[in-house]
Amino acid sequence: MEEIQSQSDNYRSSSSSASSPASRVPSSNFFYLRKPGSLRQPISFEDSPEWEESEIDVRVEDGGDSINIATTPASPSLSKINSGSLPSPPLPEGAVVARKIAGASVVWKDLTVTIKGKRKYSDKVVKSSNGYALPGTMTVIMGPAKSGKSTLLRAIAGRLHDSAKMFGEVFVNGAKTPMPYGSYGFVERETTLIGSLTVREFLYYSALLQLPGFFCQKQSVVEDAILAMSLSDYANKLIGGHCYMKGLPNGERRRVSIARELVMRPNVLFIDEPLYHLDSVSALLMMVTLKKLASTGCTLIFTIYQSSTEVFGLFDRICLLSNGNTLFFGETLACLQHFSNAGFPCPIMQSPSDHFLRAINTDFDRIIAMCKNWQDDQGDFSSVNMDTAVAIRTLEATYKSSADAAAVEAMILKLTEKEGPILKSKGKPSCAIRIAVLTWRSLLIMSREWKYFWLRLILYMLLTLCIGTVFSGLGHSLSSIVARVAAIFVFVSFTSLLSIAGVPAHVKEVKIYACEESNQHSGALVFLLGHLLASIPFLFLIAISSSLVLYFLIGLQDEFSLLMYFVLNFFMCLLVNEGILLVVASIWQDVFWSILTMVVMMLSAGYFRIRNDLPRPVWMCPLSYIAFHTYAIQGMLENEYLGTSFAVGQVRSISGFQAVRSTYDISEDSNSKWENLLVLFLMAVGYRILAFALLYFRVGKNISLNGLFHRKQNTNNPR
Repeated sequence: MEEIQSQSDNYRSSSSSASSPASRVPSSNFFYLRKPGSLRQPISFEDSPEWEESEIDVRVEDGGDSINIATTPASPSLSKINSGSLPSPPLPEGAVVARKIAGASVVWKDLTVTIKGKRKYSDKVVKSSNGYALPGTMTVIMGPAKSGKSTLLRAIAGRLHDSAKMFGEVFVNGAKTPMPYGSYGFVERETTLIGSLTVREFLYYSALLQLPGFFCQKQSVVEDAILAMSLSDYANKLIGGHCYMKGLPNGERRRVSIARELVMRPNVLFIDEPLYHLDSVSALLMMVTLKKLASTGCTLIFTIYQSSTEVFGLFDRICLLSNGNTLFFGETLACLQHFSNAGFPCPIMQSPSDHFLRAINTDFDRIIAMCKNWQDDQGDFSSVNMDTAVAIRTLEATYKSSADAAAVEAMILKLTEKEGPILKSKGKPSCAIRIAVLTWRSLLIMSREWKYFWLRLILYMLLTLCIGTVFSGLGHSLSSIVARVAAIFVFVSFTSLLSIAGVPAHVKEVKIYACEESNQHSGALVFLLGHLLASIPFLFLIAISSSLVLYFLIGLQDEFSLLMYFVLNFFMCLLVNEGILLVVASIWQDVFWSILTMVVMMLSAGYFRIRNDLPRPVWMCPLSYIAFHTYAIQGMLENEYLGTSFAVGQVRSISGFQAVRSTYDISEDSNSKWENLLVLFLMAVGYRILAFALLYFRVGKNISLNGLFHRKQNTNNPR
């Protein structure tokens, strides 16, 4: 404490001396280093304004759930910003005013989150954090990278991973009850949007997946969400663009992801980094939009890394974190006063958020050390500013003994001493409705996304034409069997390889599922059934077009029943192939592993070496039984050659089974081809069951279900 006090005193004295014009340092320097013998400053800035104490009057009305906050601004300049220096444009005549939303008060008390191995020196990612968020306000959690912002936000929202343990209490309207479905929304830092849909279509399908009731009732909800996020000009534009048309900019995409959660009209909205990857103009527009949303009554809690002065002025409360420690919680203007009291006043021409992060971000120590070594080598300077560890300890100690911390504790006590209205669940649509919605949405996506099936259809047709012309004119003699077997093997194997063109689309589908599942908008079974039903028409189109071309080019038997079996067999191959791609997309999400999987199955399919001659430990069992190529090729050859005979010389003839068995292992049973078709059908079902397990357990493992942390806090609370 003596070191902290001395460093703070040095800073205060240097700050007062810096106010004179002679001692003022050029503002172009990011940080300042003094010559030997000069006064050593912890963090040297230009002179700062004198901040007066702000009077905060917090009133909780008895008999109601409304909370009134009256703040007397301390600074005329920043109070103008905080009250909205950016006036909203006037609404045109006939414009629809956004509906009011019943917000909810959220309180977190002594919140500690531990994740094993997350920190180098401690498993505590968040340490004894206290705070609250009120209806109609924006509460921001700010701090440098790896300070625990997202972890604290997830802990409050109940979205922690299974590896994290939470201690402490979270209250919603004064009660320790889990927030039911539909009462809150959570927007991830990186969300996956469907680029082939327009903004209105995307939100409409999201509403159908989230809300029960009739379809016509959800149109008004979608329009309200579009209005709330200022997306009216982009409502009919494709999110990802089309052909030479550009998609939505990053700012509008971010607002679409927030609007998806607004269709539920949540009481509380959590947003992880709303300004992620946004420029200054888009960031300001985003925050003005969120400020307008908060004015409707919604409780907003979000994280932020850095902001401009204009954006900072829109915040109502700020929770400042560094290495999991809470350095301040309270009004934004009071945070500036807190830094000034601790000896770190904010310069006039510097953004408050830049000033905060400069003081508490330990990454600046490396920059200072690097510049110190360079300047020491030059022989000009030898002393550096105070390291951020001392600044963090100073700010933390000052906050714990300040009136701001006492005011927070008093406010938490008022908000938790009496329970308010309990939030009610909005209800969910039935599984049948969600399957129908996902099927129709997937059909629309597949029809518009040319890389999904249309590219594969073109590639399949080109490949089939190449194979058919290479193996055309074979005739029906005994010598044509080897070439025809090769043609069928190449057709089945190479088409399975070309299906890898659809892997990126499958990976994106899995990401969309994970995003919707995290907010309980979808489920593994619903997703798989919707995807299967939507893909069947496209797969059948590919199967019948490719099979017809190949069947007649290589001269297979001209019989309708045999042709239909050939088409059905190849259709089952495509279904199995889709199931394998879903499994690969759920595990690796990489094209390389898809190629490797198909190549291994091709090698064990029994063409390069008869199946019974394959090495038993690995290639014959289990690989040859897992490879769907084996059963598809067997069924096609049995369909073509069983019941036929070939003349050997002028006297003797052999059956088709005897002629093919030396080239490929088939059965002489007449029902064997149907057994192979049944195996393909079971494999198509089996791979989708495996995909269901992977989606449910592996993808869902990283998704904390709503209310999980409430159960944990009751068992892990040390008190």
